[in-house]
Amino acid sequence: MSQTAALSTPVPIPISVPTSWQKAAKPAAWSRDAVEALFNLPFADLMHRAQTLHREHHDPNRVQLSTLLSIKTGGCSEDCGYCPQAARYHTGVENEDLMDVAAVVSAAKLAKANGASRFCMGAAWRGPKQRDLDPVLDMVREVKALGLETCCTLGMLKEGQAEQLKTAGLDYYNHNLDTAPEVYGDIITTRDYQDRLDTLERVRGAGMNVCCGGIVGMGESRNERAGLIAQLANLDPHPESVPINYLVQVEGTPLHEKLQGEKVLDWTEFVRSIAVARITMPTSFVRLSAGRQEMNEATQAMCFLAGANSIFYGEKLLTTGNPDVDRDRALFGKLGITPL
Repeated sequence: MSQTAALSTPVPIPISVPTSWQKAAKPAAWSRDAVEALFNLPFADLMHRAQTLHREHHDPNRVQLSTLLSIKTGGCSEDCGYCPQAARYHTGVENEDLMDVAAVVSAAKLAKANGASRFCMGAAWRGPKQRDLDPVLDMVREVKALGLETCCTLGMLKEGQAEQLKTAGLDYYNHNLDTAPEVYGDIITTRDYQDRLDTLERVRGAGMNVCCGGIVGMGESRNERAGLIAQLANLDPHPESVPINYLVQVEGTPLHEKLQGEKVLDWTEFVRSIAVARITMPTSFVRLSAGRQEMNEATQAMCFLAGANSIFYGEKLLTTGNPDVDRDRALFGKLGITPL
């Protein structure tokens, strides 16, 4: 998957962009060609379109803050090529037991004190067994009682599990599509794309909000990035939260070996991904997610200008670093951004 073709200078072409988002009863359909045409716009034109649309649906100077806690780290049976928590890879991530409910609540209290409005709990499972899910339900109830929005990412859900999470008070369930359908098998072989879609359908059926995005910078082409965004934009309804992750390469994972630790995605291409997500999913929260620690302030500012209005907030994601709270506060101060 060559990056050379993906970053070549395209000739701007006329595109038909849906304009009736607020009136439409369902999301406008987006073909991959239409999404790729957005990627191919001159950078200034794309940014203007994204920022204009962002202002129609959101306060441009407010950003939602989420804190992510790994409640069960390591030992996962999956083979996701980017993930240091897979048991089969030698990444230095140890297999840990599920955290105690009291410890999770303590972390949630700290997150709230630091300004987070949503607390996300992630577990390295292919999918939870009932004995795994029961203590997670207690965590959801306790965190919800603190006045925080709750989110979980626990892998694939079986019939009835989404309903249990909803009853416990879960607001969002995260389950990313990761990449375009045709290259999914190059990244993950232990589950298929339909497995992802089935879990999202169960979450919707239970009446919960969907958090669903993907990862860029895995060596994919621009066309394949367009394929990912098209898949997300054609979910009906759109995900309420769309995390866009810049791959954090971890030594010992297949993608680190494949990419040899070299960044394969220019910062402008990442910003374009944010902007295209904003245009195609105008009412969603677009989250600037993994990879922020490696971004300078200017790149992050461009992402906010492109329509990002949510971040992970705190010093750590599941296993990788994240800008610390003071650094984020300083950046927000420079940009005149306030938390939601």
